[in-house]
Amino acid sequence: MAQFANPVLPGSHPDPSVCRAGEDYYVVTSTFEHYPGLPIHHSRDLVHWRQAGHVLDRPSQLPLQGVRSSGGLYAPTIRHHDGVFYVVCTLVDGTRESGNFVVTATDPAGDWSEPHWLPEAAGFDPSLFFDDDDRAWWTATREIGNGRTEVYLREFDAAKLELVGEEHVLFHGAMQNAVWAEAPHLYKVDGRYVLVCAEGGTDFEHSVVVATADAVTGPYTSSKRNPLLTHRHLGRAHPIAAAGHADLVDTPNGEWYAVLLATRPYGGYYYNLGRETFLVPVVWEDGEPVLSPGSGRVEESYPVPDLPAHPWPAEREFPGPGLGAAWAGLRTPEEPFWSVPEPGRLRLRVRPETLTEQAAPSVVLRPQRYQDFHVSVAVELTPGGPSEAAGLVLRQNEDHHVRLLLGAGGEVTLVLRAGGRDELLATTQAGGPVVRLAVEARGQSHQALVATGSGDWRPLGEPFDGRVLSTPVAGGFTGVHIGLHATSAGAPSESWAEFSEFVHRPLDAS
Repeated sequence: MAQFANPVLPGSHPDPSVCRAGEDYYVVTSTFEHYPGLPIHHSRDLVHWRQAGHVLDRPSQLPLQGVRSSGGLYAPTIRHHDGVFYVVCTLVDGTRESGNFVVTATDPAGDWSEPHWLPEAAGFDPSLFFDDDDRAWWTATREIGNGRTEVYLREFDAAKLELVGEEHVLFHGAMQNAVWAEAPHLYKVDGRYVLVCAEGGTDFEHSVVVATADAVTGPYTSSKRNPLLTHRHLGRAHPIAAAGHADLVDTPNGEWYAVLLATRPYGGYYYNLGRETFLVPVVWEDGEPVLSPGSGRVEESYPVPDLPAHPWPAEREFPGPGLGAAWAGLRTPEEPFWSVPEPGRLRLRVRPETLTEQAAPSVVLRPQRYQDFHVSVAVELTPGGPSEAAGLVLRQNEDHHVRLLLGAGGEVTLVLRAGGRDELLATTQAGGPVVRLAVEARGQSHQALVATGSGDWRPLGEPFDGRVLSTPVAGGFTGVHIGLHATSAGAPSESWAEFSEFVHRPLDAS
């Protein structure tokens, strides 16, 4: 029987939420400080996904100016009802707007509405549930102290996009003294209400738990089988860890699946790719879901769903006139700083902001997808001031990243920033108008490479340890993002940098 491989969305795609509209499936994931926000992926078979765009892709929709790294957009939920798609989400620690909001669209790949902010909605990790009688219900989580939380419910007026009626507290967690019972999603199956939550925090102790009720407002009874799924008992050497934050979906054939997040540590308990989106089969027994029946854990592969296979054609990098759906910057820019003069070629303005600042620098990023990888790009920098530079970056946050940059004088520098301090690892004089820059990684051993024109690659410096880019070291909620960056390091500039021949592939793949 044909198998599919997990994760179905490799790289930093945390907090997945899924819905079905007819024969189409859509997933949204968290993006924190990245702009545009909330990528939306589309599938016809639950295995092959392509990014259809972003939910929030206009500055008016997403005020991320000045937001801290791993602040911003947390844990969206997507739902479809009566021809309308709804996404609810929380903007955390915003400097202009914060809190919960809802946006709508009739085409998930098209334009989404401006956010409708919900000041009456406390907490975070919101979700929507549409009952058989067309009444809609809002669930979310709020902290009540020391990591203890409660899940609450209120009715949601889908026409006015506001909460109405009284509040009902549904759940405080399945375990005794449970922490971070969150990400609540409600379903109705065979006449009973099923509340699926995450619990234990988003790292090693993460889990999926469930409670059920005869009425939407409760009372909810925690399952005797909780946690339904966790990897915390498997040890840190297990290849998949931190499994949790599940959302369920059915197929027209009556099969059920869950998307959830998990990590793939390597080189020790270090997960550079962040929290990724996995797919597991679900069956129902005694009115409760059984995730990954037969093993009770997230496997690296499963039989494909009973759906017609629907792979998507490969997408070209920087197809024009836009960047391409996979790319995003940092925070909301005050003005455009990029263009695609021809397909496959990106132009970035050289601007004063750097990657060490809590700003919106000239950088475009996409998640690292592979543990062993090759990434390369050809860079041409218009001569300008002495502080100007452009090139390739591996970013976790302001204090943990790698910069492989071509300077205005033709010098290439390799800088590793860890714990907020820069370390110059190597320099070389490249020469030539076009310089190619690359990083290759085998596990946590990373090697920078340089080539001039079409010449052969040559190593730049010694291999460096990539573990400083992992979430357990750098902190936060994201994985490594690979980027293209241009900066004048605080000086005014009128220059441009051009990038072409971008490649990100598994190492040793052609």
